Amino acid sequence: MRQLGKLAVMTAAFVTGAGGGIGRAVALRFARAGSAVAVVDIDPAGGEETAGLVVAAGARALFVQADVASSEDIEGAVRRTVAEFGSLDFAHNNAGITGDRTLVHQTSRADWQRILDVNLTGIWNCMRYQIPAMLAAGGGAIVNTSSAAGLTGTPELSAYAASKFGVIGLTRSAAVEYAADGIRVNAVCPGLVWTPMLAAFTATHPDWLTGTHLPQGRMADPDDIAAAVCWLCSPDSGHVNGVALPVDGGVLAGGPRPSSRSRDS
Repeated sequence: MRQLGKLAVMTAAFVTGAGGGIGRAVALRFARAGSAVAVVDIDPAGGEETAGLVVAAGARALFVQADVASSEDIEGAVRRTVAEFGSLDFAHNNAGITGDRTLVHQTSRADWQRILDVNLTGIWNCMRYQIPAMLAAGGGAIVNTSSAAGLTGTPELSAYAASKFGVIGLTRSAAVEYAADGIRVNAVCPGLVWTPMLAAFTATHPDWLTGTHLPQGRMADPDDIAAAVCWLCSPDSGHVNGVALPVDGGVLAGGPRPSSRSRDS
C-alpha cells in the first residue's frame, strides 16, 4: 500500500542528509505518519541522533552511514533498507553541500567537482538503486532536494546553482520514464532555510544575508520543507509528477537578490 497518512501496512522511507536540518525534519514527519525510516547520513553522530528521535516518535529506524557520492555506499544502504523493512516506498534525496563562495572564473576544479559529485551525482546514485527497489514493490514516490538556486541564477555560487538546475532536469526526466510504473518523481526547491549548513555558511560569510528579501518576514523552518516533501509522497499529490516546487515564502516571485560582492579579478 503506497500511501502516507494513516497506514494500513508499514511503509519504508529512505532519507539522505537525515542527520540534521531538512533531512531530520522529513525523517520525523515520515515517522509520525507511521513509516519506518532509513536514516542515511555521512555523519554518524547526527544520523544516530535522528534515528533515536524516529524511534521516540514510535516508528522503526535504521541508521546507515553513507556518502551519497559513493555508488557502493548507496547501493549498500538501499539493500540494507529493503532487507530490514521489506520494501522501499518513499525516498527523499536531500544530502547536499554549498561549496566556496566564488565568481565563476575563480571557482576551483576541485570545488566544482565535489559539489557536482554530492549534489547531482549523489542524487543520481540514489535513484539508480531506489528505482529498482520501488519497481519490485509496485511503485513509490521520490522527492529530490533542488533549491531556489535551481530556478534562477545565483551569483558567487555558480557550481551550487548548476548542480541544483541539474537536479531538476534529472527529476523531470525520471518522472516521465517511470510514470507508467507507478513511481512519481518530484523536486522541492527551498529558499533560505535556517539549518546547520546555512548557519555554518553565514558564519564564514557574514554579509551573505545582507539585503535579503523575505516576503513573509522570515526564513523557512526545516519543517516547512518537510511538510512539502511528505505531501509530495502522499495520495493527495497522486497526480503531481515531475514538478520543481518552490518552498521559498515568495522570494522568487520578487526576483533574485543582487550580489553583494565586488567584481574583483
